[in-house]
Amino acid sequence: MGCINHKALIFLSVMALAQAKPSYRHDIYHSYINDRMDEWKAITERIRNEKYKSSDLILELVNYQYGYIGYCITFNRKKEARKYLDLAEENIATLEKLKFRLSDIYAYKSAFYGFKMEIIPVTVPYNGLKSIKYAKLALDLDSNNYMAHIQNGNVYCNMPASIGGSVQKGLSYYLKARKILEMDRENLSENWNYLNLLIAIARSYSSINDYSSSRDIYEYILQVEPGFTYVRDDLYPQLLKKINQ
Repeated sequence: MGCINHKALIFLSVMALAQAKPSYRHDIYHSYINDRMDEWKAITERIRNEKYKSSDLILELVNYQYGYIGYCITFNRKKEARKYLDLAEENIATLEKLKFRLSDIYAYKSAFYGFKMEIIPVTVPYNGLKSIKYAKLALDLDSNNYMAHIQNGNVYCNMPASIGGSVQKGLSYYLKARKILEMDRENLSENWNYLNLLIAIARSYSSINDYSSSRDIYEYILQVEPGFTYVRDDLYPQLLKKINQ
């Protein structure tokens, strides 16, 4: 009887610890849809300061650092972007040594070389080739990796047309990434990457003057997440204004 109670106590203790662990995905998602990047940054710091991190948690942190770097670049906070890019690359190096989920690692390496081009434009010739190389490697390793498709989409959408860039081709990668993500409906819940991908798709449609498809995507986003402030208050109204003009 005492042995059973002891085992039950261990089980309950483990369950309590699991329930007490912060839900980073939940917090990141709500920071994203409410445009609270100060909270997003605080979450990345909280994870970074954890003494013991599994490989899965390090990769999760890389994803959040990736999102924050992109935000900093968008708002011309290049010094801060450089700081978090350095931290993210340290995490990537750790995981690459362990050969942990290499398709994901290469996808993020592609993204990070892309960020370097934004931060230091004179590095475009070198970092551009690196970004293309790792995006392809990521997809070669796993053709069903949605992040690999996203990075290939980014490569083609941002590459000059004179050297092979094509929004249409980039969009095809984004649409494949969406298809892969939507195969697992449960994984769409509170997934900031999914909403971010839908924005990339909407913007791609808009850039090729397919405003109707762009509008459909924004309206779908607002069905999924009516409180998404960036789409509700900025992107969607801007598109409607463009259509009405």
